[in-house]
Amino acid sequence: LSGGQQQRVAIARALALEPKLLLFDEPTSALDPELVGEVLDVIKDLAHQGTTMIVVTHEIGFAREVADTVVFMDEGRVVEQGAPAEVLDAPREERTRTFLSKVL
Repeated sequence: LSGGQQQRVAIARALALEPKLLLFDEPTSALDPELVGEVLDVIKDLAHQGTTMIVVTHEIGFAREVADTVVFMDEGRVVEQGAPAEVLDAPREERTRTFLSKVL
């Protein structure tokens, strides 16, 4: 199976247990760039179905589109949290602004 297929299988296996919460830790980090969209689409579908998820990601556009709340962390500490538009478009904290200026 490809990396994207493996991720989708892992998600399906987790869903079979009917969890109240799904945790994704960089679900696309080990994937070829052309497979990233496939996995993000599965997670988007879950979000639209109302699945509660915590997703650790550097995919800022994805977070902006799917998240209800964004939490920006640095060195294990919460630096800033709020609605995606607040944190990603108008961050209050300098550390958040610095990070976003480097990845966007």
